[in-house]
Formats: sequence, C-alpha cells, structure tokens
Amino acid sequence: MTSIPDNEAVSQLVPTAARQARRVALIVAVAFFMQLLDSTIISTSLPQMGQSFGVPAVAMSIGITAYMLTMAVFVPLSAWLADRFGARNIFLVAIGLFTLASIACGYSQSLTQFVAARIVQGLGSALMTPVGRILVLRNAAKSELLAATALITWPALFAPVIGPMLGGFITTYLSWHWNFFINVPLGLAGLLLVARFVPGDRESETRPLDWPGFFLTALGLAAMLYGLERLAHPEDGMLPTVGLVAAGVAVGWVAVRHLRRVTHPLLDLSPFKVPTFAISTLSAGTIFRVAINATPFLLPLLFQVGFGMRPVDAGLLILAYFLGNLGMKAVTTPTLRLFGFRRVLVVNGVIASLGIAACGVISPQTPLALVVALMLVAGLTRSMQFTALNTLAFADIGAPQRSSAATLSSMLQQVAMLFGVAVAAAILNLSQIVRSGAGPNLIDFRIAFFVIGLIGLVAALRFLVLPAHAGAEVSGHTGRD
Repeated sequence: MTSIPDNEAVSQLVPTAARQARRVALIVAVAFFMQLLDSTIISTSLPQMGQSFGVPAVAMSIGITAYMLTMAVFVPLSAWLADRFGARNIFLVAIGLFTLASIACGYSQSLTQFVAARIVQGLGSALMTPVGRILVLRNAAKSELLAATALITWPALFAPVIGPMLGGFITTYLSWHWNFFINVPLGLAGLLLVARFVPGDRESETRPLDWPGFFLTALGLAAMLYGLERLAHPEDGMLPTVGLVAAGVAVGWVAVRHLRRVTHPLLDLSPFKVPTFAISTLSAGTIFRVAINATPFLLPLLFQVGFGMRPVDAGLLILAYFLGNLGMKAVTTPTLRLFGFRRVLVVNGVIASLGIAACGVISPQTPLALVVALMLVAGLTRSMQFTALNTLAFADIGAPQRSSAATLSSMLQQVAMLFGVAVAAAILNLSQIVRSGAGPNLIDFRIAFFVIGLIGLVAALRFLVLPAHAGAEVSGHTGRD
C-alpha cells in the first residue's frame, strides 16, 4: 500500500524541479535584462550628459570604455568566485553592486564621478552574466535546459533593440539621470527574488586562486576588447588599434598555455574538447554572433542616415525587428524538438544570413510592408539562432565543467558583440574612404549588409559538421535526418 504515495511523490518531483528551473531562469533573465538595457540605453543621451558635466560629447565615451574594460578584467574571475563562495551569493553581490553603481551614475556631478561609478557597474556586470548562467545550469536538468536557456536569451535579443528608443524617450521627456535610476526597481526586485527563490549552493571542494592565470586572461581580454572597440573609430589611428588587438591575442595565447599546464587553473579549458560546446561558442558560433550583433548596430543607421528617416520613424521599424524576436519564442522549443539542432542551425542560419543581406537591397522607395516583413523575418531568425546556439553550448557539458564553461561562453560572446559592431563600422568607413565620400550613404550600407550576410552564411554552413543528433538529449529530437 505504501507504493501509491511513493509513486505519487516521484511523479510530483519532476514537475516541481521543472518549475524551479524555469523560476531560476526567469529571475536570472530579469537581472540580465537590467544589465543589457543599461549597456544600450545611454547611447542616445551622451550629448546631454556631456553638457551636464561640461565636457564634449565625444569625451563621454570614456564611461563606456571604463565599463567595458572593467568587465573584461573581472569576467575570468567569476567562475572561481562562484565555486568558492557560492553562485547565489556572488549573484546577489553582483546585482547589489550594479544597482548601487546605477544610483551613483545618476547622481554624478562630474565626469570623474561618473567614470568611477561605471567602473563599479562594470564589476557587477562582469560577475552577473557568467554567474547567472551557472545558476541556471545547476538548477536545470537537461530536459529543461532548452526552456531555461530560451528565458535567459530574450534579454540579449530585446535590450539592444529597445534600449536606444527607451533612452531617447527618457532623455527627451525626463532627463538622462533616469536612464540609470530605472535600474533601481529592477535591481531591488532581482535581489528580493534571488534571496527568496534561488537555492543556495557551494562547491564541496575549493581550489586556490590562480593569480597568474587571472592576470593573463584579464590583460589579454581587456587589450583585445579595447582594440576592437577602437576599430569602430578609425579617426583615432589604426596603429594603436592593431597593436592592442595583436597584444590581446599574444597575451591570450600565453594565458592558454598557462591554463593548460597549471594544476589548479583559473579556467578549465576542457569544455572546448566537447564538440557541441566548441562549435557553438568558439568557431561557427562566434562567427555567426558577429553577424547577429552587427545587425542592430547597422539598422538604425541605415534608416536614419541612408534613408533620411526621423529617429521616431526608424524606431518604429526597429520595433518590428523586436516583435520578430518576441514572436519566435513560442515555436523555438517545438521546432528544435522536431528538426534537431543541426538542421535548425544550418537552415535557420542560412535564412537569417539572407535576411541580413536583404537589408542591403531595400531603399527609401521599397514599400513599407516589405520593409516591415523583412524586419520580422530578421528578428524571428535571429531569435531562433541565438536560443539554439546558447542551448547547444551546454548540452553536453558535465557538472564539474559548468562554471568554467559559463565563463568561457560569456567571454567569447563579449568578444563577438564588440567584433560585430567593429566589423560593421570598419566596412562602412572603408567603403566611404574608397569612394572619397564625406559621409556614409546608401551604397556603403549595402556593402556592409552584404558582407555581414556573407559572414553569417559561411558560419551557418559550418554547422553541417555537427552530428545529426547533436544535443538530442536536450532538444528531445528523435527523428532521423
């Protein structure tokens, strides 16, 4: 007779665990949204901030650079901190730091105060992304990983699209200070939700901190990211840019040699031996993310500079791109279950790449309905590819590798994000220089979209090397190719 309640308890365990995994993922997604929104929302308010601080608008770029470099320095440390002190505790600290720094940014009275606050914000952001992924991985079974990953992916899809529009609205009708104060309710909600619903955890064994590994990875990543950021500003000279990127690659190579030889490395590089992780993060995945991240940068410029549209009209078209991202969420899981990761990444990747290239064909004379339809398709395919890549990356990662895998993935996504913007800006500038133009025009944007689309197409075809049933345990795909 005791078998009945025992069986009922077992049957209730799985849905309870599934709910817990989704709850943790949703809480992490809220924190990610706050972080990514902050990264994009201030771009439209830099001139007003410069006026408040009594400096030229171009000088405000140091606030973005300081934030980015602080992230680069401390991201490699996040896995060790999560294992040493518990991922939940570090995530709480990250949200707290980010929220307090946001308040300090909003109350800044000078550029020096603002930069100092942005450095603290960068520290919180550096810990938030990889540690948030660690929390999701530790609380989700493989059968729940796809749904959990879809939840934490939407901030990366939506925030870059709505951030500039929201920032422009806030700056116009309120003041630039509220671009930072908006983080306060989000941060407080995140702290309460994490404290209430995310279970505590801590690794049973702690390892000593690999100080040489921390120094090498931080220096290499900072030099490379700063060099890529400078690539978008050729007026500053190309020699320092090339030197920084080359130095970053060289120091990174030394860091990899160190991490492979030391007994207790800061980062375990063994996840790269897992084929699904390697291709979705290091090779084809990074290349495709370059194309994905270049598109939100190019589209607003195309509509405003190339088409001569008002910012508000350009924003409405970008909104269609945002709705495309949103619309794909409901069908991502069943699509991956039906066709599997390889087919989706190849076919959807080809469609997404052709959609990017098609953005170079439209003109001010193109019917509005066709432009909106193209934005929807671009958003739909971008969402599908992002979710598939982020899920496949951890499909075959074992529990001991999760912390390092999450950190490595965050590092490479940061590189891809900056590289996408840098490549797009470099193509625009190069095309403009070749034709001796005073500024970018429609032909420059066409060339940029064609090249970015070609990059995406090459990466999409690269996914053909995946096994037919790659990640099947996560996707639930059981059919045959």
